[in-house]
Amino acid sequence: ELSAPMGVFATTGNHEYYSGAQAWVDELSRLGLRVLMNEHVLLQHGEASLALAGVADFSAHHFDESHRSDPQAAMVGVPEETRVRVLLAHQPRSAAAAAKAGFHLQLSGHTHGGQFLPWNFLVRLQQPFTAGLNRWQDLWVYTSRGTGYWGPPKRLGAPSEITHLRLVTA
Repeated sequence: ELSAPMGVFATTGNHEYYSGAQAWVDELSRLGLRVLMNEHVLLQHGEASLALAGVADFSAHHFDESHRSDPQAAMVGVPEETRVRVLLAHQPRSAAAAAKAGFHLQLSGHTHGGQFLPWNFLVRLQQPFTAGLNRWQDLWVYTSRGTGYWGPPKRLGAPSEITHLRLVTA
């Protein structure tokens, strides 16, 4: 029963691909979420507009080639005058492609903030960011620790979080 004035949006993550991603996409759509698969929507608030885009999970092409993550494709058709461009990308390692495509902000998860020792050190070998707000060239990347866990049901040194972002004019 999620609702928001401008819509509720989602993207795929790696776990959807372990158990049939298309069925998950179909179910999320049935529940009223707009699943953004290498595409964008333009959100208007008064005079301000924002391009909100989403890409398939970074590793989705290993399961379904038609779901290859493509931030550049997600930008196709975004008017040049759109001042704010936000990308939903499950894995922080989408940042290089997102920066190249011209996004200003990427919202990610995937890492669980490292979750526990020694995993918190190993995550950094695969992902450019583990948690929080970071910079990749001209792109800001926010990586949420999320509320759950992967594998063992524990978190150590990586508290759960629910992120509330408020975008304001600089």
